[in-house]
Amino acid sequence: MCRSVLNADVKLRILIPMVIKDNFFMDAYGRALILRGCNVSGASKTPVSETYPAPLKNPADASFVGRPFPLEEAEAHFERLRAFGFNVVRLLVTWEAVEHAGPGVYDEAYLAYLRKLLLAAEKYNIAVYMDPHQDVWSRWTGGDGAPAWTLEKLGVDIEKLGAAGAALTEQDCHEKGEPFPRMIWPTNYNRYAAATMFTLFYAGDTYAPHCMIDGETAQSYLQERYIAAMRHCCRRLKACKAIIGWGAMNEPHQGFIGYGDLAGLENYSVALGPMPSPFKAMAAASGHTVEFPVYATDIFGERITGKRVYGGVSIFRDGFTCPWKREGVWTDESAGDSGEPRLLKKDHFALYNNRKAIFTDDFLKPFINKFAAHMKEAQENVFIFVEGLPVGAHPSWTKKDAPNAVNAFHWYDGLTLFTKRFRPWLTIDAGAYGAHGARKLILGKKNVVAHFTKRLAESVKWTREHMGDIPCLLGEFGLPFDMNNRKAFRTHDYRLHEQALSMYYDAIDNNLLNATIWNYTPDNVNACGDGWNGEDLSIFAEGQERGVRGWLRPYPMATAGVPLSIRWDRKRRVFTYRFKADPSIQEPTELFIPPMWFGEKLVVTASEPLAYDYFPENARLFIYNNGFSGEAEITATS
Repeated sequence: MCRSVLNADVKLRILIPMVIKDNFFMDAYGRALILRGCNVSGASKTPVSETYPAPLKNPADASFVGRPFPLEEAEAHFERLRAFGFNVVRLLVTWEAVEHAGPGVYDEAYLAYLRKLLLAAEKYNIAVYMDPHQDVWSRWTGGDGAPAWTLEKLGVDIEKLGAAGAALTEQDCHEKGEPFPRMIWPTNYNRYAAATMFTLFYAGDTYAPHCMIDGETAQSYLQERYIAAMRHCCRRLKACKAIIGWGAMNEPHQGFIGYGDLAGLENYSVALGPMPSPFKAMAAASGHTVEFPVYATDIFGERITGKRVYGGVSIFRDGFTCPWKREGVWTDESAGDSGEPRLLKKDHFALYNNRKAIFTDDFLKPFINKFAAHMKEAQENVFIFVEGLPVGAHPSWTKKDAPNAVNAFHWYDGLTLFTKRFRPWLTIDAGAYGAHGARKLILGKKNVVAHFTKRLAESVKWTREHMGDIPCLLGEFGLPFDMNNRKAFRTHDYRLHEQALSMYYDAIDNNLLNATIWNYTPDNVNACGDGWNGEDLSIFAEGQERGVRGWLRPYPMATAGVPLSIRWDRKRRVFTYRFKADPSIQEPTELFIPPMWFGEKLVVTASEPLAYDYFPENARLFIYNNGFSGEAEITATS
């Protein structure tokens, strides 16, 4: 039954403010929300720069004003995102962007810019989840996030990190005229600089109690400055109604925590290129000449293909030394006449309170709770988006932990991400959370989608069983658009990309997940991609959408009841949604129905006595319960 009684001023419902109830985000009308959107943006990891890659010189002078896009373009971008059906944005903010000039010196011009940006998001009714973003600690350690002074406070000469094998950066390769290896940046987690900084940040009090910065333990100093910077940011922005919450830290890493043997290789997501054991990394960082094994990884596993020599120069300035040498983990004093450094405590990081260390619960969770407490001082009702390891376990969560928490885990189709090739009939099962070991080939498109669904379901199940069934939001997933040797850039044929993205979204729908795709970088160009470490995952590039028929699809934005199942048949253009109707909710269920698929020729089949209104100009289909209680089904086709 169709009816058309709504006025134009109520065709777009207000989704914010929202609350968490019964495992769902809920709007003010009591409707269960499905949040779908994107990360904005990949370029926000780096300061505004006239060159690519952004230089690492003069770190105190960096400016992020204009990241993710200039203010004069903000409304146009948010209007576009709303037209995509996106109702949420995960907005990247780095510690460096806020506090690059030195401890306690905040970039107020950048914060004023963010405030105006958020007002534009509010105007277009887009909720914003603030993401304190980092990858492998900082730009000087091969990623982004922390300011350079966090390393310098430990006596590190940031210009010597590359020579000592302590970090591999795109800038260093560029200066040497060497190609930057594809998807090599995650291996920096196992290089000395990033691994040391993460270990000190999360567990310095436990494993390096003698490492002090300005009279404080390294852990206390680093955590307090990080939290203070984000709390200051929160205070400056708390009047912005678009903000629904804050992440604690993007993709935290355990560094050396939990290592059973420092002479081996653990705590890694992929073995690729020169990757040292922690002991070799420590020795090289202090000036010893060391051979790093060079790894290669394919569908059959990983193997050592050669060696590369690093060292001969210490990264530490005069008066400073390796914190792990100070703790007696290793020594320069050789046995006999070998002249070689010696490993003294191979299991230094293995235990916590006389048992096996568990990074997520022993160190990550206490930090997130601490972060949440301080953020809630600045903005009382913010959601806290919790992330576990990038390819690994999540922390447990109970009623004793921070309220209004969301499990914001990440998932990628690893085979496609790292090889930059997609085959719809093939993927690899590397075990739960990407565990290392035997790999199983998954063959057949239906089996591949089922595998994607299973991987997402594992995180949902963990959340239900170990995190108090808090809401889940898939904070990152996506596809390299430069796959298959950048063929689509030449042919403008993105059908394979659309198939991949459609399969990812099918798995997301199968789990009724909230999700933000990685990413939307409006200044993406084919030559530079997202502007960071050779990545190119933006759904918008060269001034236009790409792969649009893979990610622009119908979904239930708000449900007057409980969502039960979402199905989108892309080939037949049939969308089916089932939900349990709540007769006490007067507002309609709101479905996003993209005109690209349906136009004005929409045919709707609804369970009796449901009624509906369709507004193609706003891509919305409203469904009214009309007092009905029970399972309802809506089918939309053209």
